[in-house]
Amino acid sequence: MQKILNIVILGRPQREVHKSFIMPSSAPVEGLQSVQAGVVRRIAQLYAEQQQPLRRATVDQEATIIERHKEAARAHYEGGRGYQPMVAIWAEADLVLADEFRDGHVPAHQEPLTCAKLAFAALPENIQERYFRGASACHENSLFGWLQHAERAQEPGGGRIGFAVSAKRSAELVAALAQIPDQEWQTYDQEADGTLRQWAEVDFVPSEPGEKKDSQLLRYVGLRLLKPQGSLFADGTDRHHQVVITNLEGDGAKLLKWHRAKAGTVEHVHDEVKNELGGGHMPSQHFAVNAAWFKLALLTYNIASAIKGLCLSPEERTARFKKYRLLLVHLAGRMSRFRCKLRLRFCARPEAIARVQKVWAVFALPRQATAFT
Repeated sequence: MQKILNIVILGRPQREVHKSFIMPSSAPVEGLQSVQAGVVRRIAQLYAEQQQPLRRATVDQEATIIERHKEAARAHYEGGRGYQPMVAIWAEADLVLADEFRDGHVPAHQEPLTCAKLAFAALPENIQERYFRGASACHENSLFGWLQHAERAQEPGGGRIGFAVSAKRSAELVAALAQIPDQEWQTYDQEADGTLRQWAEVDFVPSEPGEKKDSQLLRYVGLRLLKPQGSLFADGTDRHHQVVITNLEGDGAKLLKWHRAKAGTVEHVHDEVKNELGGGHMPSQHFAVNAAWFKLALLTYNIASAIKGLCLSPEERTARFKKYRLLLVHLAGRMSRFRCKLRLRFCARPEAIARVQKVWAVFALPRQATAFT
């Protein structure tokens, strides 16, 4: 902890110069990112050793708000104060690949490319397919340009990157949605309250100032939520529209279902890290200290996720951390030393002791404990 307290705090420019400024990572925090990337690759290697090779990597990226009501924290868009880190996870492995710690007043759509680059750099090279999913905060031209750049196809670890990102609403896009005939909307799902989920291709070419003339044209897939007759949304309308931007082909319904699945991955990580692992409680007024603290919480999540995936039964792998503690952490025991030997005697059920022994077997130490009967 003393090393963390000695982190050099970088100065911010004046607010008149930069309304929202992303603080660069300090050297110790960059070192923790290297550790995190190494942990991810080592966990992937352990999965391969257990005949569970991970060949596909879907990077889900999204920011989250951490409330912090001290003077050093900045105001965020929900009206409070705090921080707004950007986090990228590997969906198939349930592992955090990278994060970028940010002040609360930095919008999520500001420079999402930095975190995405760190995330893909952390993936092991034996990945055969790479994908990216994001909310509308990832609708940013520099990110799109990097994801679909021709160099991606020659890179080790999957080559081309397929992506799907929620589009920002604009007057032109709303007009394009309004021009789609009703008969072109195809129903593919129905919610419990009767709301229909429908999709259609959107004939739209963006004209933003940052759009390059030689950039590859992307596909726009529209989603329409249609209330049953007699029901309305809170705003008084019977339909809502959303759009997903992608470079992938295929059935639009499957694409929308796949893109929607990111809510069950990255939002779950935000919840567990902030509410169960201390990531939502910042220990200091200093930005770099809080950045390191959040990074350590993410590393803890990765280790616990690897234990669940590699050592627990299929029924126990989805356990939240409240149950995880009962399975592995809250076990009574007594350590004793006799004739230069350390012995650990558990007071627990046999299946609980078997879980601990499985962890010891998978994450073997240079000097491994010996089981006594």
